[in-house]
This record gives sequence, structure tokens and C-alpha cells, in this order.
Amino acid sequence: MRPTQRNGGSGGLSTERQRIDKWLWHARVVRTRTAAAALANGGHVRLNGERIDAASRQVKAGDVVTVALDRTVRVMRVAGFAERRGSADRAQGLYEDIDTGAPRGAPYREVAAAPAREPGAGRPTKRDRRDLEKWLRDD
Repeated sequence: MRPTQRNGGSGGLSTERQRIDKWLWHARVVRTRTAAAALANGGHVRLNGERIDAASRQVKAGDVVTVALDRTVRVMRVAGFAERRGSADRAQGLYEDIDTGAPRGAPYREVAAAPAREPGAGRPTKRDRRDLEKWLRDD
């Protein structure tokens, strides 16, 4: 048995280390543990600057976790662990956000608003389609 595991009924890890997928789920970065595992296995998570490809990688307090999620990048320092998934307030105590210079939740780049149409205005006209295509091309 590894030194980070303990004997007992729960069979969980001690508070020194935790699986990355479990930590992401407890910190409420994602909604489900399956989604957390898919992020880690898909290479969308970095641990101390190194891309990981396994949800079973262990994190410890002080590690820097970078997550690419929904057109944003979140950089967090691991501050602690939880044995159970708690409230959002408790989850915020598990990490501290590291400022990346972009506002929290901001996309990679500023995106102009899509051309607006009134609800129920019917089928888009040729001008509406051209406006939408122009907006989509402006990368």
C-alpha cells in the first residue's frame, strides 16, 4: 500500500494528494466527475505547466492546474482537498485563482456581437445571411 493511502473503511486518499479528476469535480470546475476525467484524458489540463493525459494523475497542495474549458483558460493553485463534494462556497476554498491578465471568464479574444434579429421576424434575408457570414469571417 502506498504511503499516501490510509487503512480504513473509505479507502480514499489522504489529504496530501488527490486524483486530478476528483479534485476538478470537488472544486466545481466541471459538473460531473466523468467530464473531469474526459478533460484530463483529452489533454485539456496542465499540471505545473505539463500537459497530462491521465485522469489518475495526483495533485498536491501548491500545484498549479491550468484548464482549457469553454473558450477560456483557468489557472488555479491547489489550496486544499475535500473528501466529499460540497457547496460552491466550500469549493472555492480548494483553490486560489491565479490572474492571467484576462478578466475571469473572458474568452481568448474579444468577440463582436452577432448581428441581431427580432424574434419571430421570419426567415433570414440575403442581407441577414451576408451580415452573418461577414461576422463569422472576422477572426
